[in-house]
Amino acid sequence: MNKVTEIDPARLPRHVAIIMDGNGRWAEKKGQPRLFGHRAGAESVREVVEAARELGVEVLTLYAFSSENWDRPQQEVSGLMTILKKYLVTELTRMVDNGIRLRCLGDVGRLPASVRGIMDKTIGLTAGNQDFTLNLALSYGARDEIVRAARLLAADCLAGKLTPEAIGHGHFADKLYTAGQLDPDLLIRTGGEERVSNFLLWQISYSEIFFSPVMWPEFRRPQFLQAIADYQHRERRFGKTGAQLREG
Repeated sequence: MNKVTEIDPARLPRHVAIIMDGNGRWAEKKGQPRLFGHRAGAESVREVVEAARELGVEVLTLYAFSSENWDRPQQEVSGLMTILKKYLVTELTRMVDNGIRLRCLGDVGRLPASVRGIMDKTIGLTAGNQDFTLNLALSYGARDEIVRAARLLAADCLAGKLTPEAIGHGHFADKLYTAGQLDPDLLIRTGGEERVSNFLLWQISYSEIFFSPVMWPEFRRPQFLQAIADYQHRERRFGKTGAQLREG
């Protein structure tokens, strides 16, 4: 059965986050260099972004490059930066024309100047788009993000803007890279691994998690729709009982 017919548009996750895993392993299994897999993975990005937007998902966050990925071989890092730059250049018109707003999460100051330039241009040109938000997590690590938020809150306290006793969940969330956005309803990880790998640790506290055995280069629209359909069969209780939810 076509997965599209199984999806209830009234029960869509508003924010989906994806750990795009398996590019390198997919390439190695084919006897190809790892960058071959990353290039193929860029095609999956394009197809999944389009599928999410067409479904009516409001926010899609993709784990594109972690803070730990800087420790990979220099050739692979350079190749990834080239792929990222090419993606931003080729997708700019599509983002503008389709109401997609780009945001980047992470320590983007570490990115090469050429990448930052096109990234800043794309963010600026799409800032007014309201239909769909694409977050690219670049040079991102959740522990670093949490430490950064704590430092910002400490600075506010030292400046007399806030007292330690007044700090609540909302204050902390406002200092994260995702400030002003909904937390993910659904976290997808591809590639067969079952861990969250330092990704959105604060934000995924109540996210449903879907682990897919499919490597990212082969994770396309049908696999994305399968994850959405699986999500719609879950009961999200947020600490309550099922009976409480059914009683309204």
